[in-house]
Amino acid sequence: MNTAIQMYALSLNQIANAIKVGGNKRTILVQGDMGTGKSSILNMLSNDMPSHTPLYFDCTTKDMGDLMLPKLKDLEGQDYVKFATNEELGLHLKDTPIILMIDEFGKSNPSVKNALLRLILERKIGGYTMPPDSLVFATTNKGSEGVGDLLPPHARNRMTVVQTRKPTNMEWVEWGINNNVEPSILGWAKDNPQLFFSFEDVKNPEDNPYIFHPNQQRNAFVTPRSLEAASDWVRQRNELDDTSLTGILMGTIGERGAMDLMAYVKLIDQMPTREEIMKDPKNAKIPTSNGAVVMVVFRSLASMDKDYINPFMDYLVRLDPEAQAMFANGVRASGYHAQQLVMTNKKFTEWAMKNQHLYQADKKADKI
Repeated sequence: MNTAIQMYALSLNQIANAIKVGGNKRTILVQGDMGTGKSSILNMLSNDMPSHTPLYFDCTTKDMGDLMLPKLKDLEGQDYVKFATNEELGLHLKDTPIILMIDEFGKSNPSVKNALLRLILERKIGGYTMPPDSLVFATTNKGSEGVGDLLPPHARNRMTVVQTRKPTNMEWVEWGINNNVEPSILGWAKDNPQLFFSFEDVKNPEDNPYIFHPNQQRNAFVTPRSLEAASDWVRQRNELDDTSLTGILMGTIGERGAMDLMAYVKLIDQMPTREEIMKDPKNAKIPTSNGAVVMVVFRSLASMDKDYINPFMDYLVRLDPEAQAMFANGVRASGYHAQQLVMTNKKFTEWAMKNQHLYQADKKADKI
């Protein structure tokens, strides 16, 4: 990737904020790797702007008949044709501002693309005008991925093309803690930052066997989206034999990813359950492998509540300093669901006063 473009690629949160600031006049085209959560921008905006109606328009399934249909009108004995637009575009909501996401714009057929360009540029289509203060943005994958997302220059020139970057492994872990991702997936992601690399940063496909690469056929590969899907399957592991689960994961995150993740999941046998920690935190077993310790911490962050915090703090002080720091920084992460509960807990505040140095230690470790 061009160094300047790579340097100024934006996070999904930054892009959502830019759309909120200027999306009522200018359309941002969000371009990035497949499976990196571009579609989640609509959820971010709708949560921040409850007065707007969120609408999703998937270009891959549409032709001109899905965009506009003619209807015959009569005016003082004279017939004329007026176009009716698809309600997914929200042009019928005259008094309610909308947030319109035009997904997979690069994959739309030429006639749909040309029709949408007027909507993108003028906020009009088929004689209809968007409600005032409405926001519009579009998404597409990188043309270099070779999956049909090449846009002509005149289309790009009508939009502000912004590159989105893949999240780092730690950014995704932070998101996963707050979005019910299975703890073993979080632990595996934390230990394997290469899962979140872009193929443009990898010269030889064999150097990173986990991710998509246009020069090598892989039936499945690791993306933030496929990791979320793998989480759902791993959560059901007690209902599947190892062969079945491995085969399913191969079809979700690829062969190499599935084999490595299955080995990681088996570390769970070393872990104490939540019930064991709550019953006897001072004697519950301590895992012998670092990977299993990481999973205990992430599982505890995800399931933290008022009944668990005190026994877990008694258990936490028995873990190595790196694991303790990992927990503390997970608590401090933006948006953590139990942040107030933990940070106002007496045992946690006493621990924090004695171990302030661990915060900085964990920050430095994440940058390595």
